[in-house]
Amino acid sequence: MANHKSALKRHRQSIKRNLRNNMVRTRIKNVVKEVRSAVEANDTELAATALRKATSVLDKAATKKVIHARAAARRISRLSAAVNKMA
Repeated sequence: MANHKSALKRHRQSIKRNLRNNMVRTRIKNVVKEVRSAVEANDTELAATALRKATSVLDKAATKKVIHARAAARRISRLSAAVNKMA
């Protein structure tokens, strides 16, 4: 365990950030799963709305540096391709 005051603070911050990042990653997994399940069910409307939500969540995560910007772009691209393939 850290002994210096600044190191203790950094440790507290890292714990908070870790919790926040894990929440965001879980949210990403859930919204991507929504899109995938809508695509499998051939529900065009649900897939389109889920894709909009997923795009927003992924972009926000990339902005906050939770995931890499290119990783977010790649996921959005693949989800969009899957949804567009349905139409």
